[in-house]
Amino acid sequence: MASATFKNIKSLQPLLDRVLVQRFKAETKTSSGIFLPSSATQSPLPEATVIAVGPGAPNKEGVVQPVSVTVGDRVLLPGWGGNAIKVGEDEFHLFKDSEILAKINE
Repeated sequence: MASATFKNIKSLQPLLDRVLVQRFKAETKTSSGIFLPSSATQSPLPEATVIAVGPGAPNKEGVVQPVSVTVGDRVLLPGWGGNAIKVGEDEFHLFKDSEILAKINE
């Protein structure tokens, strides 16, 4: 997995059909107040919030197809893929629109 570091996430604008997301952080404490060990919270959660989207990618006819999600959407991600981007202590990921599994409607 490739990794990059930026000072400000607002300076990053995804290109084509890329989507910038921030995964939800795993709970480190149960509802009853018990702290979980880091080994229990290491696997990345499949849910994320969309932070920024690209304009879309051209199809075979050259017409730009917009991405299927918008900023603020909650999405379901695969357990693999994406490019990690660190901003301070925060971690974001860039995925192609087609790699996003689902949009979560509430």
